[in-house]
Amino acid sequence: MYYLYILLCNDNTLYTGITNNIESRLEIHRLGKGSKYVRSRLPFKHIYTEELESKSEALKREIEVKNLSREGKIKALNLKI
Repeated sequence: MYYLYILLCNDNTLYTGITNNIESRLEIHRLGKGSKYVRSRLPFKHIYTEELESKSEALKREIEVKNLSREGKIKALNLKI
């Protein structure tokens, strides 16, 4: 199982990523050891998770979501910001 997740960063931007262990990945971000993008925008709020069957599906979905505008993500995924 893989997960697509979205974080709402401290500067009100959205970060989209994938992982096979959501709890571990979020903790890595919280510790400032995840992506540079999130590290420079701590703290964050975890606002969305989507389960996918495989890494391939997760990567495809990540590209699909990242190609949406901020407003597109909020509407398509019904994000609560």
